Amino acid sequence: MTHLTAIVLTHNESAQIADCIRTLRFADRIIVFDSYSSDDTVSIAQRCGADIFQHEFENYAEQRNAALDAVDEMTDWALFVDADERISDALAEEIREKIAYPDFAGWRAPRHNYIFGVLTKGAGWYPDYQTRLLRVGQATYDRRRPVHEVVKLYGQEGTLRNPIVHYNYVDVEQFLRKQEQYARLDAQSLYDQGVVPGHHTFILQPLRQFYWRFVTLGGYRDGWHGLRLSLMMARYENRKYQFLAALWQNR
Repeated sequence: MTHLTAIVLTHNESAQIADCIRTLRFADRIIVFDSYSSDDTVSIAQRCGADIFQHEFENYAEQRNAALDAVDEMTDWALFVDADERISDALAEEIREKIAYPDFAGWRAPRHNYIFGVLTKGAGWYPDYQTRLLRVGQATYDRRRPVHEVVKLYGQEGTLRNPIVHYNYVDVEQFLRKQEQYARLDAQSLYDQGVVPGHHTFILQPLRQFYWRFVTLGGYRDGWHGLRLSLMMARYENRKYQFLAALWQNR
């Protein structure tokens, strides 16, 4: 029988982890791969029956690669799920069906993103395909992409029909705080590549980002919600290049 291990990366996810684990019971094993949480994440996960690994966080790509290395030799497939995501019964059944296919190295699933409690259909948040179901030994995360990590598959990729449900951002404060974190990481990545921001970058890049989100990716379909998200992502773009400029100034 094909063996499936579900992996949840965590850091201070005590409010989410129990509900997440409850949707992963279809897996043969559940691993919570924790970066030394200071709340009750680990004890809650243990009570829910998960196996616990703790690993110092470096970046998202390295953390996922370390988690892949931690699975035992019985594991054929690994399913990565974030603590604020849920796997429906329909998706669980589809996953169980697909891992029996011998010719695939990985499967991607669409994702339903609930942002501020609203299912978001535009601005790049749907279908938002995520490659999360990986055949062990045929997949790794690209170390050159420490944030918004990318999977490298050594074989064919398939597409699942049923979506992962993602309860993404609860409020604007959480959204901005997370985007600030991503902006710093993206700025460091650009700096490492030798990218130097020009004088007009701080205006042109946010404008391009807004147009891309609101018009090209259909943010307008979500009305005021889509407009607000597109504006906040334009702000993110500006912050990213501010951080990049600071890195060059302080080198």
